[in-house]
Amino acid sequence: MKEGKMLPIMEHFYTLQGEGVHTGMASYFIRIGGCDVGCHWCDVKESWEAGKHPLTDIDTLVDQATEFSKNIILTGGEPLMWNLDYLTAALKAKGCTIHIETSGSHPLSGQIDWICLSPKKRLLPKDEVVAKANELKCIIFNHHDFKFAEEFAARVPEDCELFLQPEWSKREEIMPKIVDYILNNPKWKVSIQTHKYMNIP
Repeated sequence: MKEGKMLPIMEHFYTLQGEGVHTGMASYFIRIGGCDVGCHWCDVKESWEAGKHPLTDIDTLVDQATEFSKNIILTGGEPLMWNLDYLTAALKAKGCTIHIETSGSHPLSGQIDWICLSPKKRLLPKDEVVAKANELKCIIFNHHDFKFAEEFAARVPEDCELFLQPEWSKREEIMPKIVDYILNNPKWKVSIQTHKYMNIP
């Protein structure tokens, strides 16, 4: 596990990216178990305990994933809890483009082409992740989250794509506020969890 040749994989599947910049893109998701952030509104709480998920041989996983797609999304849990050097090197050897969805709470590892940073208040992101973010996706649960989002918008690279995404359980209440906010602050775009509307993974 230390070398990243075996990782606790909760699930892996071929579907469409549902959120953010690459919404609608056919992608292979690799969901790595383990998370120490613990957002109360997380919709994948079953990913939190790494020990509940089987240690999976990465070479076999890469062979399976690349039969479907060369566009790979690493997610969790919190994927940066693990050494991603071996996994990403194996994927790169197969010609893959690698995206990661992360809170940024752990140091970067691996060869990553696109970093979607979704910062969380419970465990703030590392400066090195903020500095390399390609996409900032802030979840809006309450009014203070707009201020939190602006704090990170001021820190990410100038060409970073900025998204506000309503927390799913409060989407009907929060979406009008996000719309008004973006109309007044047009550097932001809205991200919607389209996969939930399409009833796909």
